[in-house]
Amino acid sequence: QVQLVTSGGGLVQAGGSLSLSCAPSERTFSSAAMGWFRQTPGKEREFVAAITWRNAVTYYADAVKGRFTISRDNAKNTMYLQMNSLKPEDTAAYYCAARVRAYSVDEVRQRAVYNYWGQGTQVTVSS
Repeated sequence: QVQLVTSGGGLVQAGGSLSLSCAPSERTFSSAAMGWFRQTPGKEREFVAAITWRNAVTYYADAVKGRFTISRDNAKNTMYLQMNSLKPEDTAAYYCAARVRAYSVDEVRQRAVYNYWGQGTQVTVSS
């Protein structure tokens, strides 16, 4: 079973930056798209950003648009999330996810369409 290995995260002051990365445990694993979601206690996991693997088309939640950048490195089969101008409300556990088959624009933000999930990494932004 392929696992998505997540790294990065940590504690940062408001206005600071952090970077996350996510890579499959098997180098031969391929996906049509990957994304990031985040979750705080008592709330549902919410969409943050996604990227299609072939054409690098990106999608962002309104709350992070202009501050976060999602990218991928085909050679390393790795996805990244650069988070700048962090706010206390960005504090959450961040999860990467992979979608094996192509999806429609309407499906990008839906948790259910992603087939694989990482273990989550905590991002804490202090005020």
